Amino acid sequence: MSEILVLYYSKGGSVKEMASLIGRGINSIDGFTAKIRTVPDVFPETMNVKSQIPESGSLFASIEDLESCSGLALGSPTRFGNMAAPLKYFLDTATAAWIKGSLENKPACVFTSSGSIHGGNESTLLAMQLPLFHLGMIIMGVPYSVPALSNSSAGGTPYGASHVGGEKNDNPITEDEKKICISQGVRLAELAKKINRK
Repeated sequence: MSEILVLYYSKGGSVKEMASLIGRGINSIDGFTAKIRTVPDVFPETMNVKSQIPESGSLFASIEDLESCSGLALGSPTRFGNMAAPLKYFLDTATAAWIKGSLENKPACVFTSSGSIHGGNESTLLAMQLPLFHLGMIIMGVPYSVPALSNSSAGGTPYGASHVGGEKNDNPITEDEKKICISQGVRLAELAKKINRK
């Protein structure tokens, strides 16, 4: 089985749920399995050694997870129109993978959640793509052939799956947002299969 890394950071739980939905899409494609991982919070003592086993939820990602994957789905809540610091910090430690070219020609996509419809979803998705370009990845989005993209009255963009959680993060992920997440996972695995076909 080829593993596709679904790497996310989530504070309120929406991005974690989106990661699971994208994983469902990946797992529906023969020969592929989703490897869901998160990153630890960033605190002033970040440089101290932290356990790689969180108290609950997904395991923490390692650079080896990044290097060995067949594809990558990267998710973060919006923070002032950008990805959250913990995810950015993890990517900033990927210099060795960049030097080795470990991620070159692997497919990647991004996903996010914000508190409001104007909370910065699209700018966050675009900003999350920038380090992936530097790592040599092949970036894919969500095409309009996915009907939920046109039907959605909340999240969903051609740049990647998105969700609008509300000011108190109490809006559940809509059916259209779920369909977009699953479709994005399917498309990522299908693209990885095409790229890796010998």
